[in-house]
Amino acid sequence: MRVSRLYVPLALMKNQSIELDDDSAHYIRTVLRLKKDQTIMLFNGTGGEFLCTLTEISRKTVMASVGAWHDRTVESPLSVTLGLGISRGDRMDWAVQKSVELGVRHITPLLTERCVVHFKDDKKELRLQHWQKIAQHACEQSGRTILPAFGKIEQLGVWADQQQGLKIFLDPYAEQPLHALTPDTLQVTLLAGPEGGFSEAERELAQNAGFIPVRLGGRILRTETAALSALAAVQTLWGDFAQ
Repeated sequence: MRVSRLYVPLALMKNQSIELDDDSAHYIRTVLRLKKDQTIMLFNGTGGEFLCTLTEISRKTVMASVGAWHDRTVESPLSVTLGLGISRGDRMDWAVQKSVELGVRHITPLLTERCVVHFKDDKKELRLQHWQKIAQHACEQSGRTILPAFGKIEQLGVWADQQQGLKIFLDPYAEQPLHALTPDTLQVTLLAGPEGGFSEAERELAQNAGFIPVRLGGRILRTETAALSALAAVQTLWGDFAQ
C-alpha cells in the first residue's frame, strides 16, 4: 500500500513527537483523510525521509511520532539552475511545478524588459511564497527528498553575472543546437525568457555574461514549453534520463 508523502518545514529526528502546522494538518485531515495510528512519510527537503505514525488527529491538532529515517534520493547527477523570466499566472505556476518534477536544483524568477507582470515590493514576497509552495507540492508528488532552492525575484543583469557551469540561454533565433554543447562539469545554468522573449540588449547582456544562445528545433516555443523542453533535453543528454 502506498504511503503518502508530505513536506514539513521542521527539523526531524527519530523518536521525537511533532505537531504539524495548520496547512499540513488540514491536508492530513481533509485531503488524505488519515486516522490515528496510520503512517505517513515526512521529509523536510534536506535529504532522506522519515516514516512517521500519526498519534493524534483532532480539529485543533495533528501530532506525529517520527520513526525510522530512510536515506533515499532520486536526484539527478546533473545540477541544473534555472533563471525563469516571469510570465503570467498559470504559465509561471506550471513552469515551476514541472521544473521541480524534471529535477531542477535552483530556480530564480527573473524580471526582464518584456515581462508583463509587475510587482509592488510588498507583493514580491507573497508571490515568492506561492511559487515555493508549488515547488514543495511538486517534491511531494515526484518523490524528491531535496527541496530545490528558490532565489528571490531578481533583475536579469544581476542574476546573469553570478552564474556558473555551462551557461545556456534559450533563443529561437540562435544557430547552435543544444546537442553541440558539452558541459565541463555536471553543472548547467538555463536562462528562459518571458512571453515576449528577450530584447536585443538582453541577448547581448547574456552573452557578455558567458551565456551561449541555443535553439530548440525550428519552432518558436512558449515560455513555459521552452524551459521544460530544455530541462528534459539536458537531463537526457547529461543527466539521469539516460540512466
